[in-house]
Amino acid sequence: MNPREIMDAYNLNPKKSLGQNFMHDPNTIEKIVTTAELMPEDTVVEIGPGTGELTARLAQYARHVMAIEVDERLESLLAERFADTTNVYFVFQDVLKTNILSLVGNKDFVVVANVPYYITTAIIQHLLEQPQRPKRIVMTMQYEVAERICAQPGDMTILSNSVQYYGKPTIVSKLNPAVFWPRPNINSAILKIDVYDEPIVSVPDDKLFFRVVKAGFSQKRKQVKNALSGGLQVKSKVAKEYLDAANIDSQRRAETLTLEEWARLTHAVAELQG
Repeated sequence: MNPREIMDAYNLNPKKSLGQNFMHDPNTIEKIVTTAELMPEDTVVEIGPGTGELTARLAQYARHVMAIEVDERLESLLAERFADTTNVYFVFQDVLKTNILSLVGNKDFVVVANVPYYITTAIIQHLLEQPQRPKRIVMTMQYEVAERICAQPGDMTILSNSVQYYGKPTIVSKLNPAVFWPRPNINSAILKIDVYDEPIVSVPDDKLFFRVVKAGFSQKRKQVKNALSGGLQVKSKVAKEYLDAANIDSQRRAETLTLEEWARLTHAVAELQG
């Protein structure tokens, strides 16, 4: 049965407030599973199992599937569907309030997610800022957001810097709206993030790095010197000193800076602030 038939059997309708779009296309499901590159010993954290189409395929490839679902209405449906599947465990709560490490212990894990697009970036941030990060994230999301995450210098944003600091993002494929039910009004993408063991650049402090990046982007279309001055609440002369110490032209704009340049700038701020 497809998601619509399954939901109808339990007298349930998708909740617009939860942004529910259930994946049903077998080829897309297979593409996601292949992209996850699962090994028989792997633990998968699935976010947003919905009616369980993707969950069933993941369970065939991984040792354990920890599926986190916010919609408690689906509990009886999923419990019945997976009654005879011993390697799937469901947690019914908001993933942003979930201690994922308590589910996986100290094991490596892979995240596979089909989630409401309005919380995509919050979930990615939640996953990447854990003390123990997943080794890989495979997520469906709005195509334009996937493009922003994969941006290169010239089009960088806070989001692209934040994700690329922790891992290498790749758009695997563009998805037709018809692979979901209900059908969304936007194009989607499968995004894969191969997470680094350590961030790709060395900085004195993660929090300071992100504070500097956010300051640099705090005033759109302004030179990075002026944005830093306002964002870090320092005089323009001090912001220029930071940039000079990092060997960055103060007239550039934040979207043109590379991760390496943000790292140098973070070191300069740390050193000059003492």
